[in-house]
Amino acid sequence: MKFAVVVFPGSNCDRDMYFAAKDALGEEADLVWYLDADLSSYDAILLPGGFSYGDYLRSGAIAATSPVIDQIREAAEAGKPVLGVCNGFQVLLEMGLLPGAMLPNEKLKFMCHFETLVVQNNQTMFTSQYEEYEEIQIPIAHGEGNYYCDEQTYEQLVERQQIAFTYKNNPNGSVGDIAGITNEAGNVLGMMPHPERAVEALLGNDDGLRLFQSILTHWRNNHAINA
Repeated sequence: MKFAVVVFPGSNCDRDMYFAAKDALGEEADLVWYLDADLSSYDAILLPGGFSYGDYLRSGAIAATSPVIDQIREAAEAGKPVLGVCNGFQVLLEMGLLPGAMLPNEKLKFMCHFETLVVQNNQTMFTSQYEEYEEIQIPIAHGEGNYYCDEQTYEQLVERQQIAFTYKNNPNGSVGDIAGITNEAGNVLGMMPHPERAVEALLGNDDGLRLFQSILTHWRNNHAINA
């Protein structure tokens, strides 16, 4: 399987994402500069955290207008896995691949620590290696991670089982304790916590590795069916 890690000006978690896919998971991965990107040969697209364009205007807002966005949208429409973490989640919201918006954290402080997440839906291509309602430890690192949507949108997310992860102890004020959501088709996941920073047992935590293993398992199963 071949992963593209899209790098914007200001991305700073791209190396972590690259390590998770290439070293921890053991698959092919490339760091792809947003201006030179040709994503057609990749099986999955990863949008890393950081501060794309310095978070000017709004987090992810300028990145969401860059030329590579059309290719990301095409990959999503083709059913390829698209994962946006932290700033990558913000980009997915700004480009309209996922519903809702991000607000500053409720306490108006940057937060950087481990949080307990609850796996709300383990029937997605990103969560199949987890148990339903399993509690996992994944780090957060954000100042604008307060997920917001209106009541109707929230009801739709619940009804359509698009909420992948929730916080056990909501750190930022997100509606419904939401930590990560998918699109309706289930192949686009945005989440504020950083699974790519929790892929090495040697460093004390590998709870995030199973997210990447889930993507790989889905891809292999699809290829076995189509072979």
